[in-house]
Amino acid sequence: MQISSRFTVALHIFTAVDVFKDDYKVTSDFLAKSIGTNPVIIRKLLSQLKNAGLIKVARGTGGIELTRDLSDISFYDVYQAIEPVENGNLFRFHDSPNPQCPVGRNIHALLDDKLADIQNAMEERMKKYTLVDLREGMEDLLAKED
Repeated sequence: MQISSRFTVALHIFTAVDVFKDDYKVTSDFLAKSIGTNPVIIRKLLSQLKNAGLIKVARGTGGIELTRDLSDISFYDVYQAIEPVENGNLFRFHDSPNPQCPVGRNIHALLDDKLADIQNAMEERMKKYTLVDLREGMEDLLAKED
């Protein structure tokens, strides 16, 4: 199991929008250069973030605007927008465990609660970090470069 790079790319997008908002028109092309990927990928992610109500995107002229303060957008909010999980479950079970096998017929009973607990712990931890943490971290890193 691995969360795709879309999640960290989305966090990169928010950080770049915050850092450059006063100096540049932050467009998908601009972001693609910062991230090192194709603008089409960025546009898809921006669409997902927009559909989740986290950003507004000005078409044509470009520009991205946050719909909430950085302190009101958690890593979990971004994760939910970018990495929606199937049926709300992070872990996907294999489709056909053998009911004739003692392990196969009991594997769900054995693992379901444990996997739900693991997912809940991860999601709760993600809720503790917000985009303001990225701003503060970036300010610290940039100050060290000076």
